Amino acid sequence: MLNPEDRRISKSKKAMRNALIQLIEEKEFNKITVTDIVERADLNRGTFYKHYKSQTDILLELTEDIIEDLIQSYRMPYKEKRIFNLDNLTDSTVKIFEHVEKFQGFYALMLRTDKLTYFQTQIFRVLKNLTIHDLTKIKKEANQPNQALQASFFANAIIGMISEWAENNFSYSTNYMAEQLLLILKSMRQVQILHPRLE
Repeated sequence: MLNPEDRRISKSKKAMRNALIQLIEEKEFNKITVTDIVERADLNRGTFYKHYKSQTDILLELTEDIIEDLIQSYRMPYKEKRIFNLDNLTDSTVKIFEHVEKFQGFYALMLRTDKLTYFQTQIFRVLKNLTIHDLTKIKKEANQPNQALQASFFANAIIGMISEWAENNFSYSTNYMAEQLLLILKSMRQVQILHPRLE
């Protein structure tokens, strides 16, 4: 449990992070000043310099926290498993959408604007590399696809779902999103292409 001082630090940092995200949507990052951030966060400059040296430090810290949380959330369903089987996956074990909800402001800005394209690319790479690294945990079946292509497909699919969720103002619950992801993954095993009869 956090002590009062740690809670104050956490609250101050969260306020400055949120302020920076809001300001990035309004102006170029290199035009955002420390004064802009502390005024938006309703804090003083001393509080800012107690934790950060520059605006970039906030963005880097936020990105590191997001990437670390993304990795943990992605791996949660099979963290303790030696072999992973999709049939054993349940919506309650899928945590990636809870991760997105936790950093909703960042994801909304990243996906709705072109302000954070670098970070969108970075998150794609993390998802792809996680998938490639962890495909060995998935139960082996005949005719396995190329791992790099499979990982790219899955990473883009996840980002696509998150983007659609953001477009709908995150109106769906995290449980609903997890449920839909499982339905999509399981339905892909049953897809049949129906060719029209040639006359």
